[in-house]
Amino acid sequence: MRVHLLGVRGSTPCPGHEFEHVGGHTSCVAIAHDGGAASLILDAGTGLRSLPDLLDGAPFAGSILLGHLHWDHTQGLPFSRSVDHHEARVHLALPAQGGSALGSLSRGMSPPHFPIAPDELRGDWSFANLDEGWHEFEGFRVLAAEIPHKGGRTFGYRVEDGDAAVAYLSDHAPQNLGPGPHGWGEYHDAACRLADGVDVLIHDAQYTFDELATRGSFGHAAADYSAGLAEHVGARRVLLFHHDPARTDPEVEAVAAAVAAAHPSVVVDIARQGMVVDL
Repeated sequence: MRVHLLGVRGSTPCPGHEFEHVGGHTSCVAIAHDGGAASLILDAGTGLRSLPDLLDGAPFAGSILLGHLHWDHTQGLPFSRSVDHHEARVHLALPAQGGSALGSLSRGMSPPHFPIAPDELRGDWSFANLDEGWHEFEGFRVLAAEIPHKGGRTFGYRVEDGDAAVAYLSDHAPQNLGPGPHGWGEYHDAACRLADGVDVLIHDAQYTFDELATRGSFGHAAADYSAGLAEHVGARRVLLFHHDPARTDPEVEAVAAAVAAAHPSVVVDIARQGMVVDL
């Protein structure tokens, strides 16, 4: 399995030199079978614009799984030439939350908010609601589980290919379920099932622990929780993801260094735009 991080920023894109080493595009992760083209996309933030470079200009053929429908996870859809392409084949699934999948997505992408609706993107598109549980997408086994996050039903995903496993919890507010053993949130059942023993845990790390007191109600996790969850379930490596849009490269580095020092039993890395992880 090969994992490509196309967008790692949270909430809104961040242009500027002070963000260029970590990256300013919002959430998008592309996954490929060993030696193949990326065929499974997790979230469609502005990082999806980089997919044509990854595919050498070829149209995308595969599935896109949205964790939820906030802007920073959908705004790449009409701006990626690989998915908005007359030869593209795209199956898009999102957490079931009442009504059709196309109807839910169109509430944020259709006139007067945007010139076209999702079903006007070029190519062969299908839209589906997704329930919790195990699914098969593009030859991958995928577990979808609901996790706490403000403003709409939100899923985390676990992706397996028989040899390796990666967990993706991009937007997660475990503190909503209680303080947990360390004050930064509960190690609840859904999070533990998703991350149990994975090779890589990609996890929301938008806040520091000190920031939770004033910003935790916005729906995101403390970076320490990411490493703590990895320790709790035996994940081998954690990638701090969904960086705060105001946090500069040196500030992200400082957060990661503090988390790594506090959690020496797990490998702590920064999710960086353009990073490739081979599993």
